[in-house]
Amino acid sequence: MKHVSSPHPCAAIASARVWLGLVLVALLAGCASQAPSPDQSRDRGDWEAQIERLQTLDAWSLAGKVGLRTNEGSESANIDWQQRPDTYRILISGPFGAGRTLLTGRPGAVTLTNGEGRFEAETPEALMEHQLGWSLPISALDYWVRGLPAPEGGERIEHDEQGFPQQLRQFGWTIEYRDWTRADTLWMPRRLVMTYGELRATLVANQWQLLSDT
Repeated sequence: MKHVSSPHPCAAIASARVWLGLVLVALLAGCASQAPSPDQSRDRGDWEAQIERLQTLDAWSLAGKVGLRTNEGSESANIDWQQRPDTYRILISGPFGAGRTLLTGRPGAVTLTNGEGRFEAETPEALMEHQLGWSLPISALDYWVRGLPAPEGGERIEHDEQGFPQQLRQFGWTIEYRDWTRADTLWMPRRLVMTYGELRATLVANQWQLLSDT
């Protein structure tokens, strides 16, 4: 997150599947969860009581839908994200793009594979810079999807009446937490809306799982 440059204002929606495959570096055996009922969502308990567990959570999976909107149009896709302590695997499929976009990573190596070929770099930010000519704080998403700010980010956070994050501002992005769901004993974000200038990405997590890190 040391290098963050603004998106080119003329970036076309044709680049959306590459952008989203990178932006969602990102986008979790435990208990799978579905969307909570309104009553469950209002009774989330104390946010402070689970922060330490969220900060150390490094093995999870997330399945859901993601949408991208620019002033040129909008697209959506399914997402299946598996995160482990030293690796991650993100599969994006559906209407967005031609079939499948697979993003895999480990320390020092990131690979993006889609209908246009196979691309590699040392970091997701570097891969995005190479493919599109501009980069975003991709690695921060691992924290944002858990309801946490990325380290050393100079964040601003607003909380709701229960102390849960409602809006996070970091690296020029605004992340709004619209809904929460329960996975095992933790409350996890279910619906996030992330905006940066004309770009707007929405993530809806239909299923969270907390995984063993072995």
